[in-house]
Amino acid sequence: MADIAIDESLEVSEFEEHGHQRLLMGWAARLAMFSALSFSAYQLYVAAFQPFSSLTMRALHVSFLLLLIFMFYPATKKGHTSTIPWYDLLLSFGGFALGFYHMIFEADLIERSGDPTTADLVVATLVTILVFEAARRVVGWALTLVCLTFLAYGFFGQYLPGDLAHRGFGFDQIVDQLYLGSDGILGTPILVSATYIFLFILFGTFLEHAGMIRLFNALALGLVGRAQGGPAKVAVISSGLMGTISGSGVANVLTVGQFTIPLMKKFGYTSVFAGAVEATSSMGGQIMPPVMGAVAFIMAETLNVPYADIVKAAVIPATLYYATAFWMVHLEAGRLKLMGVPEDECPNVWLSLKENWYLALPLVVLVYMLFHGFTPMFAGMMGLTLTSMLILGTAIAARISATAFRYTFWFALGLSAASFSEWGIKPVIAVIALLVFANFFVKGGDVTLSTMKTAMINGAKQALGVGIACAIVGVIVGVLTLTGAASSFAGFILEIGQTSLFLSLFLTMIACLLLGMGIPTIPNYIITSSIAAPALLKLGVPLIVSHMFVFYFGIMADLTPPVALAAFAAASIAKAPAMKIGFKATQIAIAGFIVPFMAVYDPALMLQGDPTFLAVVYIVFKALLAIFLWGGAAIGYLWAPLSTLQRGLGIISAIALVAALPISDEIGFTLSLTFIIWVWLTSRKK
Repeated sequence: MADIAIDESLEVSEFEEHGHQRLLMGWAARLAMFSALSFSAYQLYVAAFQPFSSLTMRALHVSFLLLLIFMFYPATKKGHTSTIPWYDLLLSFGGFALGFYHMIFEADLIERSGDPTTADLVVATLVTILVFEAARRVVGWALTLVCLTFLAYGFFGQYLPGDLAHRGFGFDQIVDQLYLGSDGILGTPILVSATYIFLFILFGTFLEHAGMIRLFNALALGLVGRAQGGPAKVAVISSGLMGTISGSGVANVLTVGQFTIPLMKKFGYTSVFAGAVEATSSMGGQIMPPVMGAVAFIMAETLNVPYADIVKAAVIPATLYYATAFWMVHLEAGRLKLMGVPEDECPNVWLSLKENWYLALPLVVLVYMLFHGFTPMFAGMMGLTLTSMLILGTAIAARISATAFRYTFWFALGLSAASFSEWGIKPVIAVIALLVFANFFVKGGDVTLSTMKTAMINGAKQALGVGIACAIVGVIVGVLTLTGAASSFAGFILEIGQTSLFLSLFLTMIACLLLGMGIPTIPNYIITSSIAAPALLKLGVPLIVSHMFVFYFGIMADLTPPVALAAFAAASIAKAPAMKIGFKATQIAIAGFIVPFMAVYDPALMLQGDPTFLAVVYIVFKALLAIFLWGGAAIGYLWAPLSTLQRGLGIISAIALVAALPISDEIGFTLSLTFIIWVWLTSRKK
């Protein structure tokens, strides 16, 4: 095991998911770290006590985003990197101060809703400008220009020809819509960022610092490390497990990939294939329950359905996604005759579970609560509380017997559950405060407290990219709501859908992939779900399925060149061209393109429409068979290398199974059987 151990503290400096960060030193570093700690502390306070009205809470969330972004991100890559210049300090504290406007004048803003004063317009204009600049620094020009285009449409759309034009709106109406109400920057996306998303990012960060990555890697290596092509299968399983606690694909690449990509290269995989496997596996984390990507929380809030319903719809597709990646690497290993990791270098699964089983406890509790009617915020807070107890109890457990710690922990767990349901949060805070206090007096306690501080700082920094994307995309939502422009594209989709539902779906997929070439998954989903999803719903596609359709292709856009963020992240570790990794990742993740179409034609794949057990089994069997065929055709290998004719038959068979046309299933099963028998007989001869 020592031969293949990878330092998890390794930092990948070649790739930065969100903008170019400063490496602050001295007073600037202390100020930024204190601000990040304050952001996390504020979010925990809000989650525990909910002391503010919804609009005030959203405005303060935006103010913290502006405070930290102008500290950590310079205006240009050549800007100050070790300190914070005076003008960025001015923007930072100025943006932070403006966020309190809603809290101070909350009652007045409600009274004069729709009739803003000059002061209201000045504050709203300044915040909007700062949000645009912050988004440019963090997310880049692509999303900023898209939002500017929508903003320009709001101001000048009345001069456009035909159905594209709107009736025209004044400056005060547009600015009021953008910031003073709950339909623009302070709309649903920032509400979800200020509640669920931040809490779950912090939850994932705490679990990582508690040692969850080590446990996932050990389990994956112990389960499949010895198998043919074991290192790549380890990457798939480890990334899938990591996806259960982290909804960020790129973050998964930069954490799990530091272990799996060098491991794959060591045992014979090319740099391109190793990077592509990790990029594909990590991006699936956004659709992997229970902690899916930030889009899942926004979707639940937008559709006004329980988060558990979104999780239920994603379970089978996520499993199929990872089954595809696993099957692809198995075939590639067979084609290249790659072996697994030697048995003496693989950890014992049962021993790893025995030593670290407790790390999975917060995740188990989270899943239980999500599926038993608790809100995501409540479940996330409970999971975060348990994880804090685990981290804080580590140093204490080292000084007392394991049995004593075990009884103490279970007592604290019972107290937490009882207090949440009966007495509120105060007893839980008392327990955590007691653990914090105890760590000051035990050996190793200072390291534990430092871990907690680092987790809170990292959680706040990780939330900046997601948060500012949620804020600026509110501009698009606000303009679409004000002008009603979404109905034009929806009408176009509806018109096409009358003759061909497939063509409507195909156009929606292309729109998602094109938008994804420059903007993250969250704004991609919000734009396409605002425009295309309502049209798909009117064409008979179930509500959740229509939104999951655009969600999936928003994710696939992060794998598809030329702007494949996950591929660029993997390239920084694999030391291979990002474009080649992106194209290979797209090939490996082919199920990500197939499953959404299958779900539209048969919603049982997403457990929608009250399907019978047999209906679910049938569609899953079809999907697995299609993946089996497509994998062999794509890699060019099954039990033996495939000829061009065999690969062609495999692709046609898979398409027939997906098509959902009259007698297409019968044709698909017949061709599939023919393909399998042909390839098997050929392999026997060879």
